[in-house]
Amino acid sequence: MQKALHLRTTVQPRSKVEIFNQDLPMREDVDVVLSPVPPMAQQSAVDILNEAPGGLVFKTAADVAAYLGEEKKSWGR
Repeated sequence: MQKALHLRTTVQPRSKVEIFNQDLPMREDVDVVLSPVPPMAQQSAVDILNEAPGGLVFKTAADVAAYLGEEKKSWGR
């Protein structure tokens, strides 16, 4: 028996949904379950980074510049 296959697709005009996968055996019965995907909320890059474990590494542009300056100094060693 084949494992379950999870696909995401978009409903086409006239409410048409197409499923294509070369691994599906021809003429085999399958069970199709459709569920709507909730729309994703728009988030800024800063919001996404704030949600990451540890939060933002750099709080200001000056912090970034200082870090990059130290990194550049280490290249010459």
